[in-house]
Amino acid sequence: MAGVADAPAPPAGAPAASEPAPRQHVELAISGMTCASCAARIEKRLNRLDGVAASVNFASEHAAVAFDPERVDLAALIGAVEAAGYGAALPEAVTDEDPTRPYRLRLVLAVALTVPLMVFAWVTAARPAGWEWVSLVLATPVVAYAGWPFHKAAATNARHGVATMDTLISVGTLSAWTWSAVVLFAGISTNVYFDTAGAITALILLGRYLEARAKRRSGEAIRALLELGAKEARVLQDDAEVLVPIEALVVGDRFVVRPGEKVATDGVVVSGSSAIDQSMLTGESLPVEVGPGDRVAGATINRSGRLVVEATKVGAATALAQIARLVADAQAGKAPVQRLADRVSAFFVPIVIGISALTLIGWLALGAAATTAAFTTAVAVVVIACPCALGLATPTALMVGTGRGAQLGIVIKGPEVLEQTRQVTTIVLDKTGTITEGKMAVSAVVPATGVSEDELVRLAAAAEDASEHPIARAVAAYGRDRLGPLPAVESFSARAGLGIEAVVEGHAVVIGRPSLLADWGVVVSDELAEEVARLEATGATVVAVATDGAPSGLVAVADRIKATSRQAIADLRALGLTPVLLTGDNEVTAQAVATEVGIARVLAGVLPEDKAAEVARLQAAGEVVAMVGDGVNDAPALAKADLGLSIGTGTDVAIEASDITLVSGDLRAAADAIRLSRRTLSTIKGNLFWAFGYNVAAIPLAVAGIVNPIVAAAAMAFSSVFVVTNSLRLRGFQPSEVRR
Repeated sequence: MAGVADAPAPPAGAPAASEPAPRQHVELAISGMTCASCAARIEKRLNRLDGVAASVNFASEHAAVAFDPERVDLAALIGAVEAAGYGAALPEAVTDEDPTRPYRLRLVLAVALTVPLMVFAWVTAARPAGWEWVSLVLATPVVAYAGWPFHKAAATNARHGVATMDTLISVGTLSAWTWSAVVLFAGISTNVYFDTAGAITALILLGRYLEARAKRRSGEAIRALLELGAKEARVLQDDAEVLVPIEALVVGDRFVVRPGEKVATDGVVVSGSSAIDQSMLTGESLPVEVGPGDRVAGATINRSGRLVVEATKVGAATALAQIARLVADAQAGKAPVQRLADRVSAFFVPIVIGISALTLIGWLALGAAATTAAFTTAVAVVVIACPCALGLATPTALMVGTGRGAQLGIVIKGPEVLEQTRQVTTIVLDKTGTITEGKMAVSAVVPATGVSEDELVRLAAAAEDASEHPIARAVAAYGRDRLGPLPAVESFSARAGLGIEAVVEGHAVVIGRPSLLADWGVVVSDELAEEVARLEATGATVVAVATDGAPSGLVAVADRIKATSRQAIADLRALGLTPVLLTGDNEVTAQAVATEVGIARVLAGVLPEDKAAEVARLQAAGEVVAMVGDGVNDAPALAKADLGLSIGTGTDVAIEASDITLVSGDLRAAADAIRLSRRTLSTIKGNLFWAFGYNVAAIPLAVAGIVNPIVAAAAMAFSSVFVVTNSLRLRGFQPSEVRR
């Protein structure tokens, strides 16, 4: 089904009757919403369906729906939305037209005819003979044609027994026009309010027009991200370059990227070298040098040499598509602070209509002389109280904040993350690949007495070649570069967090921590123990090697600290966070790294399976913990932490377990992510304060007769535009000065 994503299928052979049906997810484009109460109504209608969980976003005009396909189908979902009086369709079936278009002609007409209406009403000298009748002629097309969308929506909602902001606008303008027409035809000597009906319609239309423009701008970042991808690829076929549409690429295709062109899709460089501009994905302005064996991402730009790349991911599996999906999912969600606004919006309009009716009755009770005042005051109450700003307060800020994050290589997975960033007190940092580059290299080889250095390297490198651990890869690469092809491994066993055991050319080889060697009855000599202490003091990781039950020597592996790590730690401290270094390395090595980057607290010698437990211990001590990591063994800790941040250069499982992904791999982005999240949350709260405060202050003023209907219409329109414009300020968020 187009636009619908299936959940993973159950394992083959699983009994179908005992397994729940896989849930499907679909995104629907919703039309006809005018306020937060509309979104709440659609959401409630969808969630009444059996097996459906839906969230409707007023700002993006989309609904994210999870459903059980055995109990409900796509047609039923669309039918439920239409039954509520709104439209629904799959996003691909909706044309991306200018959202301001429906308002333009109506707004121009309303303004052109309302200006003379206002002149007649307020400038006595400009009134022609029979000006009231002229006003009737001018006001009628404004109310009937320009205001038709409000009346149509109000009538549709009335048929469903509900009221929205369109109900308020329709009631207000029709009341002003009807009252004026009745007294004019009846010849009653009193004020007419054709100018009020026209001005309210024109001002509300102006507000809708500006709001539509601002809402579109709030989603520009994610739209721009989706448009970054290449449209064509130069695929190699029989040594010739053939230009094909990007949709025709498949995994395994080899394609050429010329200087200045975009990389067509994610892949591995087969030949050539160049500098790749990754700024659109990572936010980093400096190009990255790549060559054979290096990975490149689709949509990045080749700045210099010619590259031949083999496609490894295409379509929805690419990094760009996944980032766009994560951002879209985040924008479709709801922050906890929005729940109050949704609850208020659901019953706000009926209450306002009730207040307006009571206002009319109360003013009429003052006497016949107060009839005009009673009418205008009741209309002002209806018009000024529209809950638009409440509905826009959270989603617009969320859209702009997450979109800006995506531009900077910061992927915020959901709105609840914003609240978590505000509460964090401690940030736990994995060492390898987070503070350091994660690219180990052998820095020293120390053979035991009677063992040649080449023999030590040959056996250690051959044994480590069967492991995927970064230290093992470094040792194996060193041995291959130094000695050429390595002997085959006859058997191999990895001991998580301790080392490896292998058989090479009939020799039993054990490599790892002294505790692993001790399990084999191998005791490291005092001389080698002194070398271990000396090397670890420099920040190197040292592994001991034993062959056939006797110590063979030491191999020291060093991982360079990232040039930006010290600045990143300073930035995190400036945010009020306490950094903690968490590593499986021994205390001496860990302290050496921590001292260099400015971290005072170190948790060393922590096995991979114990990282989550260390996070739990910090939480039990009252800390609200953020965790930054990049490896498979970091995933449990990332999931356990109150806030998980994964380095985007790490593994997929770590990224999936985290709340925020730092695509660039630069630790400074962690501080930027927390600053941006806090700024977005602050903007949401500011918007909600303004929206609630506006209604709390405006309604009593209108009831008291202090605010007339025209001023009320202008204030209502301004409140919505203000909230969206305030959210747009997040587009100016900048990363740390050094990072730029």
